[in-house]
Amino acid sequence: MLNKITVVGAGNVGATAAQRLAEKNLARTVVLVDVVEGVPQGKGLDQWESAPIEGFDTRIVGANDYGPAAGSELFIVTAGIARKPGMSRDDLVRTNADIVKQVSRQIKQASPQAIVVVVSNPLDVMCWVTKEVTGFPRERVFGMAGVLDTARYRSFLAEALNVAVEDIQAMVLGGHGDTMVPLISYTTVSGIPVSQLLDKTTLDKIVDRTRNGGAEIVAFLKTGSAYYAPSAAAVQMVESIVLDKKRILPCAAWLEGEYGLSGIYCGVPCKLGKGGLEKILEVKLTAEEKAALEKSAGAVKDTMAAVNLLG
Repeated sequence: MLNKITVVGAGNVGATAAQRLAEKNLARTVVLVDVVEGVPQGKGLDQWESAPIEGFDTRIVGANDYGPAAGSELFIVTAGIARKPGMSRDDLVRTNADIVKQVSRQIKQASPQAIVVVVSNPLDVMCWVTKEVTGFPRERVFGMAGVLDTARYRSFLAEALNVAVEDIQAMVLGGHGDTMVPLISYTTVSGIPVSQLLDKTTLDKIVDRTRNGGAEIVAFLKTGSAYYAPSAAAVQMVESIVLDKKRILPCAAWLEGEYGLSGIYCGVPCKLGKGGLEKILEVKLTAEEKAALEKSAGAVKDTMAAVNLLG
């Protein structure tokens, strides 16, 4: 258990993450920070009042500044806006980059030794912004995307096969978007290669659905986006860090030559423990998977070009 974890952004993803952190007793205090006056305080109080029912003693505190967050060992950053009608992708990137830059400066000042798990979109680029502004090493700044994308992939496979989700082992790499790379060559059901259980046409459809998993939910909700699965994914990463579980999870990590890529955040298999990102694992990819990963990295670099870090 950590002494303090701070969640930045009290929207659906952030607030749900705070509740999950408390219910898992991963910190003595969870601080929920948001710029909207009253929202983090109200949600934090509501969550704390659920403690006697759910049986946790983690205190959840809402705030509009980073005073209560000082000394936090870990941050989950969910701050940012959703894309609005008429807004280009570059406009979204620039707007959220400005928000994440401000957040990153506050984190550096309040908790210069903290580990930061980034959830804000566009995920890979916001990780880069956070790393550059805080100056933290790559071991302490990484992003949640691959865990979520893999969960969607596994759930769709379980549905198609009518088997338990826990028996499906899989991993999705690459950028968080429609260029992500589900690794079919490493996908198994209790050790059985999935290609022996599903034909290529069905697998291709599941891969496509995984890549559009977030958009599918947005289409249903119309005025919002996913938050139950994203918050669960972020907290799974935090749990591995807090409990030093050394789990191998796909995360957006800063690459320095791994997979032939450098100067970019991209989803790769990572070992998460008390030191944060403790190791990046390089696995052999098929020629098709390697090409797809390089294409995905290229899309991330294109998005990075729209951001001005000096502003």
